[in-house]
Amino acid sequence: MDSGSDAPPLTPAGRRIVDAAEELFYERGITAVGVDLIAEHSGVTKRTLYNRFGSKDGLVAAYLAERDRRWRSEVRAAVDAGGSAEEAVTAPFEALRSWTSRYTRGCAFLNALAELPDPRHPGHRVAAEQKRWLLSLFEELATAAGCCEPPTLATRLFVLHEGAVATGPLSPATVAAAADLARELVRAAVRG
Repeated sequence: MDSGSDAPPLTPAGRRIVDAAEELFYERGITAVGVDLIAEHSGVTKRTLYNRFGSKDGLVAAYLAERDRRWRSEVRAAVDAGGSAEEAVTAPFEALRSWTSRYTRGCAFLNALAELPDPRHPGHRVAAEQKRWLLSLFEELATAAGCCEPPTLATRLFVLHEGAVATGPLSPATVAAAADLARELVRAAVRG
């Protein structure tokens, strides 16, 4: 299931609000940014913001859902660009390489999970679902490639991917190293 796929299309004002929220939440943190600042940056009133999203929590969920939609699209494009089923298994690492070159402050979803620890928070739910989706995708791709023990391989790839996500802001070399290690794991699982 795609995050945010059942949300109605954004109005132009809604788009400006989400764009401003994304910039501010990602750069400054979710809890550090209030709706006054988002309204100011988006050029709308707080009333418009509340009418569209209901609350700051609703806006946080919308911001994360939009980011998730873009991330999934980028991952799917990398999977589709892969030449073989084996290469497709590590495609999320290639997508991560491109993604982290544009977004250098770490993972918005990990940041959200750290800032919003309550699993009932709508933003927490979107971020957690994004992580579950990636784990499931690794298993799906490993199964399609004929890897032995797809669930185990998927978990290993997921942990490796998330480690690269978390350490990428410290050194971009970790993303490349994780991609290399992922390819080794997949080759071993295919031969398995």
